[in-house]
Amino acid sequence: MDRVVIVGGGFAGLAAARRLADAPVEVEVVDQHNFHTFQPLLYEVATAGLDPADVAYPIRTVLRRTPNAHFVHGRVSGFDLATRSIRLEDGRTLSYDRLIVASGAAAAVFGVPGVVDHALFLYTLDDARWVRNQVLAALERSDASADDTLAPVIVVVGGGPTGVETAGAMAELIDIAIRHDRLRLDPQRTRIVLLDAKTRLLPGFPPGASAYAERTLRARGVEVRLGLGVDAVSPAGVTLAGGELLPATLVIWAAGVAVDGTVAADLPGRRGPGGRVMVQPDLSLPDHPEVFIVGDAAAVPDPGLATPGEGHLEADHTERFLPQLAQVAIQSGDHAARQVLSLLEGRPTAPFAYHDKGVMATIGRRSAVAQLANGVIVRGSLGWLAWLVLHLVYLIGFRNRVVVLVNWAWRYFRWPSGPRLIIGDVPAGPPTVSRHGQIDCPECGA
Repeated sequence: MDRVVIVGGGFAGLAAARRLADAPVEVEVVDQHNFHTFQPLLYEVATAGLDPADVAYPIRTVLRRTPNAHFVHGRVSGFDLATRSIRLEDGRTLSYDRLIVASGAAAAVFGVPGVVDHALFLYTLDDARWVRNQVLAALERSDASADDTLAPVIVVVGGGPTGVETAGAMAELIDIAIRHDRLRLDPQRTRIVLLDAKTRLLPGFPPGASAYAERTLRARGVEVRLGLGVDAVSPAGVTLAGGELLPATLVIWAAGVAVDGTVAADLPGRRGPGGRVMVQPDLSLPDHPEVFIVGDAAAVPDPGLATPGEGHLEADHTERFLPQLAQVAIQSGDHAARQVLSLLEGRPTAPFAYHDKGVMATIGRRSAVAQLANGVIVRGSLGWLAWLVLHLVYLIGFRNRVVVLVNWAWRYFRWPSGPRLIIGDVPAGPPTVSRHGQIDCPECGA
């Protein structure tokens, strides 16, 4: 029986595993975590709206009804395409007949000095939990101090969906901290600043939706500063292009993701935006038809746009490839599994065709913007309800759906929800934080 190894238990990897259920293959899903993370809601964990367990689900439980699938807990350290095997950091090797790489991406720093050492990231569950601890600790420090100059200033870098959602939720958290938790924060000095180098928020949305997002954020007290690049991040704050220093208590980096630094970066072949692996139309790796790259790790050409010529990538290549979205990951993972079945049956593979189901971003309670598949823009409370329903549909686990629905329903009436708990020891001042959420702080015990 052929063995199919799937690297990654995210949206793409689990979609592939599910498609291969009951197929005449042995499936092994490999991941360094034993749980699947619903990444679109990480910002809710970071802003104390949800608990980490509400957005995570055991991979073994997901696969329990897939008898031909087995979960392997381990971190992949490399590939040997010649022998059709992968290496794990603990020394184990796994052989395969077909390989699906769904290893995701990591935070992109774009070479900006100080980001790795002084910014907080929001890509993993550990990242979100640590951001929450740092934000709540900063609020408590401000409450405990009689010095108004210690009022927290939280800077969010990145005007895409993650940055917009994080900034909006952070403004709600500050409001709850003052009104319900009675923290003595000066609302005039406590600031949420959203930065982006582009001239409008949500560049993947129509201009009208971007303008609505900006107006809504500003109405909720978020300072939106556009057209400003970041030259450096330091303990003092963010140095903007032109030399201005924007003082910051915490800097949350939501400026995008890249494959550089992940295991997929070791694969051969050309690279697309963010170091993504260029794939064939059927999502296979060039010269290796037995290997498929899916999800955030793959540079999937958008058939609706011209693609770069051989050996040439232009500066605007982000407009030429499908975005790194959950829907792209799910569909590409499913497609790769279908191609594996085709090869087993002796049939030719087919090119990947993405079905755009629309994009959405929430801006806070009762406010969201959604572009549906037919191009219709829905915003405000209706957009928020559409966003809520979509996320509940794709969230894994009945318990998780119920908990998230109750939290959101509670919040709809402007009542506080979520665990505003500082879990673990947090130092008196912000420690050095690495891009992977590991804390370099002796006092933390990490």
